[in-house]
Amino acid sequence: MDGLSRRKMLLAGGALGAFGALGAASPAGARSLWTWSPSASVAGAGAGADPEWVWDEEADRLIAAVIDRGDVPRVNEQLRTWTRNDQAPPAGLPQDVRDFMARAAQLPSWADRGKLEAAAKFSEGRSLYLNVLNGIGGGMLSTAIPREARSVYYSKGGADMEDRVAKTSLLGFAIGDLKAYRADGDCIVQAVKTRMVHAAVRHLLPKSPEWTRTSGGQTIPISQADILVTWHSLATYAMQKLLEWKVQVTPAESAAYLHVWQVTAHLLGVRDEYIPATWNAANAQSKQVLDPILTSTREGVELTDTLLGQLAEQTSPGGIDRPLVNAFARYLVGDRVADLDRIPHEPFWEKTIEVVWPKLVAYREGLIALPLVPPLAWTVDEAARQYILFYLTKGQGTAIEIPDTNRPVSN
Repeated sequence: MDGLSRRKMLLAGGALGAFGALGAASPAGARSLWTWSPSASVAGAGAGADPEWVWDEEADRLIAAVIDRGDVPRVNEQLRTWTRNDQAPPAGLPQDVRDFMARAAQLPSWADRGKLEAAAKFSEGRSLYLNVLNGIGGGMLSTAIPREARSVYYSKGGADMEDRVAKTSLLGFAIGDLKAYRADGDCIVQAVKTRMVHAAVRHLLPKSPEWTRTSGGQTIPISQADILVTWHSLATYAMQKLLEWKVQVTPAESAAYLHVWQVTAHLLGVRDEYIPATWNAANAQSKQVLDPILTSTREGVELTDTLLGQLAEQTSPGGIDRPLVNAFARYLVGDRVADLDRIPHEPFWEKTIEVVWPKLVAYREGLIALPLVPPLAWTVDEAARQYILFYLTKGQGTAIEIPDTNRPVSN
C-alpha cells in the first residue's frame, strides 16, 4: 500500500470517529448507513464498500504532485488547448499528466454509442427543460447539500461565483450537446478536466482552516459518495421532474439519458460498482444518499443569493425581476429545499408559475392548443431562456482549470 493510501486510511479512521461524535449534533453528518447493493450497478457486482471512504487514488496522487512541484500554471496553459474528444493530451504537459489523461479519457467498455447519440438528440429536443432543471434546480439543490456548498464556498472558485458557475456550466452543457461524445465534441474533455479539479480540491481544502472548521468531521472532501450525491441532484432529479411535468419520454429516451450520465460518472472517476444501472436503482440510491443530508448552511444560503442575484440581473436589467427568479427557483425545487436555501416567498409569481408552467409544458408537448396558454406564461418562458443564454455566454472563453490555492481566509 503506498503512502497516500495509508494516509487516507488513517484520516478516514479519524473521520469515522468524528462522525460518531458529531453525527447527532451536526446536520452535515446526517447520512444513512450505506446499504445500496453493487448488484444494482452497471458493474453488476462489487465489494460493496461505503463510498463515503473511497476517493480517487490515481488522480489524487497525480494532482497532489502537480500542485506540490509548482506545475499548475504549466498544466493549465496546456489544458486550454485540449478542446476536442479526439485530441490526444497536449504534448507540452508533464509526462505523468499526459499518461493519466490518456487513460482517463477512455470510454468504459460498456459505453453504447447508439445510446449516446440517442441521448444527445433527446437532450437537444428537451434542452429548455433540462437546462433549467440542471442549472437553476440543480444549483439550488447543490447549495442545500452541506458538503458541496462548503467545498465550493471555501475553494478558490467560491471567491468568484460568476466565474465558478461559468466553469461548472461547461460540463453541464457538454453533456447535453448534440456532439457530446462524438469526436468533435468535448464531453470527455470537460469530464476529465473536472476529475482533475476534484483531485486538486481534495488536496487543498484540508489545508483551509475555515473548511476544516465547518466540514462536519470530513477530513478529505469530494468522496465517491459526495459525487454520487451531486449526480443525483442533476440526473436523477431532472428525470423525476420531467416525469412529474408529464413530458413525453419514451423508454428508449429514458434509457439513453441515463446512459449519458452513467458514462459521464465513469469519466469523473466514479467506480462502476456505484453507478446505478437503472432509474429504479438510481431513485433508490438517491433516497439513501441525497434526501437525508439536505440542510441549510450559512455558506449555502450566501451562494444561493449570489446565484439568483446573477440570474435576476440577466433576466431583467436592474434586477427588477428578482421576485420572478425567486419564485421559479422555489417552484423547481419545492418549499423544503427553497426554505433551506432561504429563498423568499413571492406570492404573486409563485401562484402564477404554478398555473402557467404546466400549461407551457403541455403546449410544447402538443397536449393543449396555443390559445389555452396564458399570456403571462411567455414572461416565465423568456426568463428561462435568458437563464440559458446567460450561462452559455458566460461559458464562452472560459476554461476549466486546476486550482492551486483555496479561497482566501476571511478576517
